[in-house]
Amino acid sequence: MTLSRLATIVACAVAATALPARGQAIGQPINGISCDAQEGQRIHIHQHLVIFDHDKQVTIPQFIGIPQGARCIYWLHTHTPDGIIHVEAPQDRSFTLGDFFAVWGQRLDRTHVGSARPKKGETMRVWLNGARYSRDPATIPLTAHADIVIEVGPPFRKLKPFTDWGPL
Repeated sequence: MTLSRLATIVACAVAATALPARGQAIGQPINGISCDAQEGQRIHIHQHLVIFDHDKQVTIPQFIGIPQGARCIYWLHTHTPDGIIHVEAPQDRSFTLGDFFAVWGQRLDRTHVGSARPKKGETMRVWLNGARYSRDPATIPLTAHADIVIEVGPPFRKLKPFTDWGPL
């Protein structure tokens, strides 16, 4: 195999892992959440999400919900890879972490958080505002300044609450 061919294969593999959800790629509604020309102003709140896969922090990518080339932005999105979720909607309605994962194009349920999942004998722990959350994590409501932590393990960390909201 030539070096050029190998570089092409690697580039395609990297691009494939970075693809947005199918609907997001063309700006179609996802879970009733549309992709509009600008951010909505009726609801404007933020949450913080952290995921640990066997003690390794998973990066929440920037530009979730901001499809390239579609010239729109979903009501649920990220701007930076710091775990801050932006809910900026033009109408009153409630949103869940499951809605955010749908826009992201990742699986979220009691045994999966994206590609992370517990192996036999392991567990997934979910925390909402410092308290253990025992229901399906997809049902977590996205409320103002919700602090959400999902851990697959062991090991499990003793976590500090997220307080760096700045002007958000």
